Amino acid sequence: MPLTPAHNPPTFVTVLIRGLLAGLVAGLLAGGFGYLVGEPRIDAAIAIEEAATHTGPVADDHHGDDLVGRDGQRFGLFLATGLFGTAMGGLLATAFVLLRRRFPAAADDGRSALLLAGGALLGVVLVPFGKYPANPPAVGNPDTIDQRTVAYLALVVLGLVAVWAGTLGYRSVRADAPPWQRHGAALGGFALVAGVGYVVLPSFQEVPDDFPATLLWNFRLASLGTQVVLWVAIGLLFSALMSPRPAGPRPDDRAAEPLTGQGTPARP
Repeated sequence: MPLTPAHNPPTFVTVLIRGLLAGLVAGLLAGGFGYLVGEPRIDAAIAIEEAATHTGPVADDHHGDDLVGRDGQRFGLFLATGLFGTAMGGLLATAFVLLRRRFPAAADDGRSALLLAGGALLGVVLVPFGKYPANPPAVGNPDTIDQRTVAYLALVVLGLVAVWAGTLGYRSVRADAPPWQRHGAALGGFALVAGVGYVVLPSFQEVPDDFPATLLWNFRLASLGTQVVLWVAIGLLFSALMSPRPAGPRPDDRAAEPLTGQGTPARP
């Protein structure tokens, strides 16, 4: 029996192209979400910053010194999210190929791709957001930007390690154990690593007391929503592209099938 396309795993180049395509489309979708939801919050935060630091002709000079105006920044958002999504799609495809043998045997490529994207969303986005949520332009001390960047990247790495620890915890419990034991072991491994990261890494409390709390959290939720849209879209698109497709009969299959019944087919 000849092998169908479902029996032949796609090559790395094929998987990479699918990941890049999924990332590009997801990045543009995330850019649209950020444009509609996040940009109004950025404008409001910039207005607060300018009102506090510049007035009168000084403010006009400040606007004239901007290399890229707000309109350019808004449309540049799509370029940034598109490039970022493409890069993340490529990384996700590479990780898929490297980790493919470790996926559950019962999971097809589409489901495995979706699980991998979900793990990336949890480790790369949700874990860092819990300790270092995004701040609008008017919030943050420029003198601590290097420390904040290093701490954030360290928590991203620890977030991925936490996902890996949760996976190890899940697999450490025997397969015939009750589901709550496997899920509890996964949650325990994940929470242990993430909790250590939260305790060890420094905290930065740089939000001014007079900054509107509603605007701050609306901005943070919009920023989180943009990342969630990006990774959910990457996961769904990449999963759809990696899902096995049923192989239909080839044109010559009918000719090769044995005749059923008695006699020969009637001539026209």
